[in-house]
Amino acid sequence: MSSLRLAMAQINPLVGNLKNNKQKILHYLSLAKEAGADLLTFPELCICGYPPEDLLLKTSFIQDNLKILHEIRESVDSSLIACVGFADRGIDKRIYNAAALVSNQEIKGIYHKIHLPNYGVFDENRYFHSGDCCCLIDLGDIVIGVTICEDLWYEDIIRQLSQQGADLVINISSSPYHQGKRRLRERLFGRLARENQVFLAYTNLVGGQDELVFDGHSLMFDSEGHLLARGRSFEEDLLIVDLKVDALQNARKTFREKEKVKEKEKEKETYPVKAKDDYPMQETYTVQRLALPFNVAKKHNPLTLRKPVRLSPLGELYQALLLGTQDYVRKNNFRKVAIGLSGGIDSALTAALAVDALGSENVVGVIMPSQFSSSETQKDAQLVADNLNMQHLWLPIQDIHKAYMQILEEPFRNHRPDVTEENLQARVRGNLLMALSNKFGWLVLTTGNKSETSVGYCTIYGDMAGGFALIKDVPKTLVYHLSRYRNKKAGYDLIPQSILDRPPTAELAPNQKDQDLLPPYPLLDAILLRYIEKDESFSDIVAAGYDPELVKRVITMVDRNEYKRRQSPPGIKITPKAFGKDRRMPITNGYWLNMH
Repeated sequence: MSSLRLAMAQINPLVGNLKNNKQKILHYLSLAKEAGADLLTFPELCICGYPPEDLLLKTSFIQDNLKILHEIRESVDSSLIACVGFADRGIDKRIYNAAALVSNQEIKGIYHKIHLPNYGVFDENRYFHSGDCCCLIDLGDIVIGVTICEDLWYEDIIRQLSQQGADLVINISSSPYHQGKRRLRERLFGRLARENQVFLAYTNLVGGQDELVFDGHSLMFDSEGHLLARGRSFEEDLLIVDLKVDALQNARKTFREKEKVKEKEKEKETYPVKAKDDYPMQETYTVQRLALPFNVAKKHNPLTLRKPVRLSPLGELYQALLLGTQDYVRKNNFRKVAIGLSGGIDSALTAALAVDALGSENVVGVIMPSQFSSSETQKDAQLVADNLNMQHLWLPIQDIHKAYMQILEEPFRNHRPDVTEENLQARVRGNLLMALSNKFGWLVLTTGNKSETSVGYCTIYGDMAGGFALIKDVPKTLVYHLSRYRNKKAGYDLIPQSILDRPPTAELAPNQKDQDLLPPYPLLDAILLRYIEKDESFSDIVAAGYDPELVKRVITMVDRNEYKRRQSPPGIKITPKAFGKDRRMPITNGYWLNMH
């Protein structure tokens, strides 16, 4: 019987730490060998981590990653084939996003990624050249096609691999997470497996890298598009599946015979003659066929497939934020974080996420009341700290703010108080948090959400001061959903109900409410979704039923505050279009002035 035991290692490498990544790869090689695997796949660019960005422009970095590949090669014996992602340098000195096929302490073949993504967070054309050759591994009874990440999103390659006899198509990937990505992948890959009559194995990276979070969630489909196995989400995993390839080959033979009958029936029908240009051109590539002498007839112990586990949509988002926070803090060698606790919903959710990610002993809450801070919000800030078992500090800012105002009394004379005095309070708090960071080496987590950041409802060098913006890409309405999710998970009001019920307020002036300056958040978020993530125009949004003056005001706030966002700390991407790597607008921009 033709069968193959496939192992898929979704690992969490550290960009640039080649030795660390090598040890992780060797560890999973050992586990796969112990499990009797015939083929082991690793994620895209796993040796150097993804995305390595301008490290790829350093000749020494490319050379060192190649050296690590050869050190790994020496540890791969003849009992299995390993597919390892790395950065290759061709004889033409060009750099390629590549997969090495290693067995018996030899590199049996190298595949260069053909389709290079150059949109959103991706800019691979900056670094890599495209390959021009598909790759098939011929093991005698079993033929395996090799692809890398974006290659699978273009149907030309998998179609050609299938037509050339591939039984299994492997895809090594570093695909970052955002809302809806899991469902999109599963629907597409299932359809591709079914339509091309192949097993399809997708091995994805896991971990946080600056703004990006990779969710793992590796997938294995049979030739009918059924999901056989799913890797764990947001954690390292070794997924092992036994593939009965002879059953696939028999099913494919029957499938293709039926297709031939259908084609003959179609030939009997009469259709209008089309010009040649009416048919879409299909890309074809040279096929590199590697014949590997490899025994896949070895006996395996019976394998029990692990039942696929699927997180809820809110569970996915929460885990993405946890992993992004955990990896940013630990991979950058911080031990503790500090958070300004205001008694509001944003700082409460940020604190809960930080404690869940890092442990309560590594999170310090700083409560900094002003003369405008109500007793209710101060009480809630204390309650959040107590519920999370956090260390916390009380640093009242009234006297500091008063000192600022005394110093500025003369230049401010004859000018009425305005937002300047409000922002000074936020900047005092920012100074205190950064002083604690400076003294103790704590990383300051800012607490601004996407809705506020979008319209500039935040203070540069104030509440924007810090090293990592945990909920930067989380709209305000989603902040509430995630807070309720965390409470439900805890089984009690970990985040006090009074915080959830209270109208949002910055408390920088008497009786201040966010809605004094902003539309209600559900309405604001609906407009922001259309303008930022869907790139709809003013007229598009108005046509959808929104008030023209309100739309104009929101768009103006978004575009005027690009300079603030450019100076904000990095934060975790969870939506399809995040500020920074996804959405890159010029600061000096006259378009919005003339758009209406």
